[in-house]
Amino acid sequence: MPSREKDSYNIRSVENALHLLEALADEENKCSLAQLSQRLDMTKASLFRLMATFENHGYVERGQVSGEYQLGLAAFEVSQKLLSKMTLLRKARPAMAQLVRQCNETVYLAVQRHHEVLFLEMMDNDQKVKVVPLTSQRFPLQDCAAGKVFLAFDETNMQLLANHPHLENEINQCRKQRYCIDHNGVGEGSTCMAIPLFNADKNITGCLALITPSFRTDEDRVNKELLPALKAAGEMISAQLGYNAYVHRRTA
Repeated sequence: MPSREKDSYNIRSVENALHLLEALADEENKCSLAQLSQRLDMTKASLFRLMATFENHGYVERGQVSGEYQLGLAAFEVSQKLLSKMTLLRKARPAMAQLVRQCNETVYLAVQRHHEVLFLEMMDNDQKVKVVPLTSQRFPLQDCAAGKVFLAFDETNMQLLANHPHLENEINQCRKQRYCIDHNGVGEGSTCMAIPLFNADKNITGCLALITPSFRTDEDRVNKELLPALKAAGEMISAQLGYNAYVHRRTA
């Protein structure tokens, strides 16, 4: 059989269904067919058929009074099963919890999704003032420290990086020091510190980020407390994933 591009196997109806689920996942509130029709450029009739199928299987719920839609529990159950099987997440959680206890700041595990960074898991602190939760939020790689870590250590991002030459010095510095810090990248008044997580093949597989209101990140605290603790947690997670830092440095 001759080779074919993956796109040639796409099934339009399945693509539409997936776009619909993604649109519902992005919405903070329930939404109507009219809103989804405008956003996805699909007819209401087509959306209604998809919604009816999803609703029958529990992936979508419809308000009895408003008639508006939201994701159902079946979608949540599938996502939880996926997360429970993720080696990265399973290995990272103990070190994340320890880091939160040590610094009393919010810690995130982030992964790359296309040209964006996705904040996958959060472990919160008990501070009175916090940054707005970012779980399931996505940002362009070039916009925040967590994304820039992927630009620095994932060679598949070279073309994207070439489109942003103004970041060259910052990305080179990130590679050299093996961490990145930015202010306001994920929200006004926030500071994000991020480090790469490596697997046994020496490839970046995720990012550990500590995010806090900027007023709690004076230079002394960053250099003496937050960054050392973040780096130690990252090294612990990478070791759990099979990465040998000593061998890597010798062979680099």
